[in-house]
Amino acid sequence: MRMSKTPSLLVGGLALALATAGCAGSAKDKESGGGADGMIAQLTFPAEVDATVGGLGNYNPYSPTPLTAVWLYEPLIVRNNLTCEETPWLATGATWDGGDKLTLDIREGVKWSDGEDFTADDVAFTMNLQKEFPGMDKAGLWNDTFGAPASSVEADGNQVVITFEGNAAAKYDGVISTKILPEHIYSEVDDPTTYVDKEPVGTGPFEVESYNGRRLTLARRDDYWQADKIKVEKIVQEGIFDSSQAALKLENGEIDAYYGDIPNPEKTLVEKDPENNHYFYAPAGETVLTGNLTEEPWSDPKFREAISFGMDKEAMSQKGIYGIMAPASQTGLKLPAMEDLLPEEFASADTVLPYDPDKAREMLDAAGYEEGAGGNRTLPDGSPLSINFSVQAGFIDYEAIAEVVTDNLNDLGVDTKVTASAPESVDEQKKTGDFDVVLEYLHGGCELARNLGSKLSSKQFPTEQDILPNVGRYSDPATDDAIDGLSGATDREEQKPFLGELVDVMMTEYPVTALIYAPSRTIYRTENAEGWPTEDDAYASGADDRLLVMTHLTPPS
Repeated sequence: MRMSKTPSLLVGGLALALATAGCAGSAKDKESGGGADGMIAQLTFPAEVDATVGGLGNYNPYSPTPLTAVWLYEPLIVRNNLTCEETPWLATGATWDGGDKLTLDIREGVKWSDGEDFTADDVAFTMNLQKEFPGMDKAGLWNDTFGAPASSVEADGNQVVITFEGNAAAKYDGVISTKILPEHIYSEVDDPTTYVDKEPVGTGPFEVESYNGRRLTLARRDDYWQADKIKVEKIVQEGIFDSSQAALKLENGEIDAYYGDIPNPEKTLVEKDPENNHYFYAPAGETVLTGNLTEEPWSDPKFREAISFGMDKEAMSQKGIYGIMAPASQTGLKLPAMEDLLPEEFASADTVLPYDPDKAREMLDAAGYEEGAGGNRTLPDGSPLSINFSVQAGFIDYEAIAEVVTDNLNDLGVDTKVTASAPESVDEQKKTGDFDVVLEYLHGGCELARNLGSKLSSKQFPTEQDILPNVGRYSDPATDDAIDGLSGATDREEQKPFLGELVDVMMTEYPVTALIYAPSRTIYRTENAEGWPTEDDAYASGADDRLLVMTHLTPPS
């Protein structure tokens, strides 16, 4: 449940790291009431970047810090991270021919905000630009990360055909989420990774009305290709807030939504104004316990299995996130949303490991981790067993979970202590492998080879430069083969046998222990707009889906 690992939590994580900037203005500063003809006059959100970072007024979506990465430049298809349901956007469809050829049907009738026609040529141009400037290639389109690299991208009428050197199905999410640039603008740019885009020309529902170095105002485009679905006349983005500031501004009606962490939102917000204050925490992935599998005792799957039954996940949920998120399935899948992918032997099983300390003690005894003097357990060779739990200082949720884990392990006789260090220090431990055990995030996205698979792939060990997903250093050739197969599978039925092998590894080898689901947060008010995602209508799952959410918002009834 590490907040900064989930895309929807970036705003909250940044807010905790930066000094606050400005204020969003009081509710009285807003235009009162709804707009004309059933429209919403204005919605106010926190800024996407701190004013001191975004002072240049850069809207380039491939910049590290665009003033907005949501409302101007659009993707091809929007995919709900929870249900994996697709909503066609700039592309009306995508079709695989095997795993090495993807054809995108590009929407016709779309206009850039300067009046020029949007075409398939813009899509092909953007993707080919990523080959020339690898810093743009967030999808890994032109490299061999989870699938073969592309060999060509060509526009053919209203279609774009991407041909790969081999199976590349696992690149799909990255491809469809690519933000498309206007060729008639960016073809004149020397380096799109450093270009300061001050006058953006996008296909999105809004265009820049004003920016004063602190407050960004966006105005609705009447000529937007699906303007009938956009009921918001203006968006104002201003201020970076920590959790207490965000809670106060929501309570006062000064902002309409927040995507960061507000402790105990039920008590902090909902109970104070149940008519207007609401939240939806969709499971984005899992918070997992990861040991260093290259060192004892974590190199022993029997030890990993035993302690997995000795940890109280309900207590972790209560202490770490006020009971909002449920204990997670050991399969590594978000259940029940992905239950159709479960192998048959696990389809009817409860794959959330119960808290059973008696069973954990029996398993530790049987595996040779016997209690020695003072009740502390020893390694099978009789040497002392002690664990140092590295936790990021200031990560309140992680610290709360670590406290539960430590208490549980000590109750089992496994001598465990917590060392809270600066997040950068823990990151270095992950890179070098110099750690005993850490908490981290298992992404629950729809491309399972890139998410669950990456946690188990021997090709994804961290390096001295980068924290790659397989922090524990799990390695098994058969598992690598299954991940390769999954990387080339283009539909769910084709994926099942390969995924089944990965689920079996999770359920029998315990390369990581699933603890609780990690949230993608949407905390919002319905005073000015209705139609936000809810548990009963989870059409979107967090900050990454804000563009889709905008097409569902309507004035209060």
